[in-house]
Amino acid sequence: MSNEPLQPQPSATPTVPRDAAHWARKPESLLVRDLPPEAINLNVDGRKVAGPLQEFGQLWQKTYSVRLRGASTSPEEVIAAWKAHFPEFQPPQNRFFPSVAGVAPGEVVLINASLQGMPVQTGVLVLYADEVSFTLMTPEGHPESGWVTFSAYEEPGCVVAQVQSMARANDPIYELGFALGGSAAQEAIWRHVLQQLAAYFRIIGQPVDFAKQCVDSRLQWGQAKNIWQNAAIRSLLYALGRPFRRG
Repeated sequence: MSNEPLQPQPSATPTVPRDAAHWARKPESLLVRDLPPEAINLNVDGRKVAGPLQEFGQLWQKTYSVRLRGASTSPEEVIAAWKAHFPEFQPPQNRFFPSVAGVAPGEVVLINASLQGMPVQTGVLVLYADEVSFTLMTPEGHPESGWVTFSAYEEPGCVVAQVQSMARANDPIYELGFALGGSAAQEAIWRHVLQQLAAYFRIIGQPVDFAKQCVDSRLQWGQAKNIWQNAAIRSLLYALGRPFRRG
């Protein structure tokens, strides 16, 4: 009998990570299904997702959090409510249209919004979703390229709800817009969302903590060509051409 140690035999089926069901399969391009009649599907179909490393502007990490002190709830209940009422927690200028499947891995959420008075029709991919968090990733032409993660966790005495983004402006026009007030307007959006989430659990007046860090201050001029896919410019042209299309 040989004294050599037994070697592991290859499995007949590949090992699947335990959290695989929570991740979206990487699509070749985005596709919107189950479009609500009042939603505008523009700058989404056929677009690829855009990560935070490759595109134009400075790379920022921003973290927003609110403590749900006094609420008898769990992180799982907070995320379930957040997914179910995600469009309702947005400010009036932001209209979000999840698919029939809701905030689930691989689904696309359409966005019909206003950015500093300009219409922006775009969307996001649900990159990841489980019981205590979900992550949205932007497509090409979106004001930012990157992702934003919504999560809930326990601290002694309360549950904390958090929004954390890692993103940079997609092109030079967006970078200028963020410098001229767009960044502050965006930060106000996520503060509003967290306040609305807290209000859902009857927590009123709890401050939203905020921290931001510039992870990479470089402007990547090789990506200036992204202006061609700028969703704000294309949305404005679409709006200007609406009377002629009706005719």
